[in-house]
Amino acid sequence: MLDLASRLCAAAEERTIQPAQREELVGATNLDTGRTAENPEPMAIARVLVVGAGTMGSGIAQVVAQAGIETTLTDADAAGLERGLAKITSRWDHLTTSGRSSAQDVAGFRARLSPGTIADASSADLVIEAIVEKLEPKSALFEELAAIAPSQTFLASNTSSISISTLGRASGRPDRFVGLHFFNPVPVLPLVEIVRGIETSDHTLATAERFVDAIGKTPIVVNDSPGFVANRILLPMINEAIFALEDGVAPATSIDEVMKLGLSHPMGPLALADLIGLDICLDILETLHHDFGDDKYRPAPMLRRMVGAGKHGRKSGQGFYEY
Repeated sequence: MLDLASRLCAAAEERTIQPAQREELVGATNLDTGRTAENPEPMAIARVLVVGAGTMGSGIAQVVAQAGIETTLTDADAAGLERGLAKITSRWDHLTTSGRSSAQDVAGFRARLSPGTIADASSADLVIEAIVEKLEPKSALFEELAAIAPSQTFLASNTSSISISTLGRASGRPDRFVGLHFFNPVPVLPLVEIVRGIETSDHTLATAERFVDAIGKTPIVVNDSPGFVANRILLPMINEAIFALEDGVAPATSIDEVMKLGLSHPMGPLALADLIGLDICLDILETLHHDFGDDKYRPAPMLRRMVGAGKHGRKSGQGFYEY
């Protein structure tokens, strides 16, 4: 009888359990992608090192510096670093000439951005990797960073599809490792997918959310899975558009216009592929195909041929369109 009463009391408590308590119980077995009251106080990021000065890296460095955070940009290729800095300067000049920012504001942006080297990880609160979309070079970079950055430094990857858990292991500090997936063009698009690896701590996740908020972007937390959310959905659509083009269903312009006029997409999938970079599209599809083992992610043969011919889209001057 006493045992029955105890069970009835426990059942009553379960019916009246508060939402925050229920989240805590669920979080014991599932990854929590929400902001919870029990998360530790997030750290304010004051110094950021961005590694990789290409389209994504330069865009990330720009928005971080504009947010008032001391920012260092580096690249293994000195000429690539110069090009990245020149692109940022050009965009800031445009802000001034268009009247969207004052000359004084832009001068402040410039003062907070400097070129540097990988050694600057030693004084960074956060290092964001934005290099080629390949597992091996990313892993090698994080192994190098682990030997330079202090133990309290957070490490992040801007990868579009590669496992955050795998990269976190390479870094030697998986609890302080997170995915920060920005979107191109970084200064324009508001989303940042925050990707939580298996061992990413609550503190790291909360700090990443605070950082994304601080730079004026919208954080959406997702769990670690190939392609995360955006590219798991987007790349199969782009790939199918390439198959339709290859099969002669319609020319590129018609395929893009159908998606724009019929489905209200701001840009057609083939033009978007050119903007992303056909080489990057191929890398992401290969990751999805390999990790899921599902042929629905098999890259279109036409995409492979175009990348093999050096037609990478806007950055090479030719893709599905000429630029």
